[in-house]
Amino acid sequence: MRALISAAAAFALAAPAGAVVIITYEAPGVQNTTATFDFVGVETFDSRPTGTGLSFTTDFGGSEITGEYRNVQINDVDVFGGAGGTGKYAVTFSSTGYEILLSTSRPEGVNYFGYWLSALDGGNNVQFYKGADLVYSFTPAAVLAAIGSKPAYFCNPTGAFPDGNCREPYAFVNFYFTGGLTIDRILVFENPPVGGYESDNHTVGYFKTITGTPIPEPATWAMMIAGFGLVGAAMRRRLVPLPA
Repeated sequence: MRALISAAAAFALAAPAGAVVIITYEAPGVQNTTATFDFVGVETFDSRPTGTGLSFTTDFGGSEITGEYRNVQINDVDVFGGAGGTGKYAVTFSSTGYEILLSTSRPEGVNYFGYWLSALDGGNNVQFYKGADLVYSFTPAAVLAAIGSKPAYFCNPTGAFPDGNCREPYAFVNFYFTGGLTIDRILVFENPPVGGYESDNHTVGYFKTITGTPIPEPATWAMMIAGFGLVGAAMRRRLVPLPA
């Protein structure tokens, strides 16, 4: 309980009064957000070279937002990642992970992030920052609780791979930062290291409408109050080594 109170206090200091983080997930098979935006961009990774420890800048497909990726791994499409069954995707197998620095000339800032979270496992963590302040920390427990009993979310939905990896769920997840809360850095990491953290179609913007199915109580309540996903429910899955 003391840890919960401390986390809540940290969130309150970092976030504007009335700020709430709303998390939703899209319908089975959907690999892009259905939200609407004042301005938005998407990084698909398809034009990036494959490899480990990569750094690059992006305008998210010609948007008004600039992103700088640091220490990310880019893989060619396979059963674990690659929206639409083509192209490339981002992944990390590390507890240090990779980061995304965000900036925009728009005074509103960035208050939305979404991604196709493929081959979801219990180590898939993401943290959101504003300056030096950690404003929100997310573990996969809430999404696993929401979709883990829904067969429609399991198996790679692209149809491009015979085995489909039906041991793990695939879903597009939306993070909406409300009440004046904005973000400028995202840290993506795998902890515990039970496999890979695969994702694609990284979407950033300033949202107008909130869509998708909300993460249900009590998980949403815990995350709203504490600013932290509390317990990571680890799933058994393959251990994937880094490519040579």
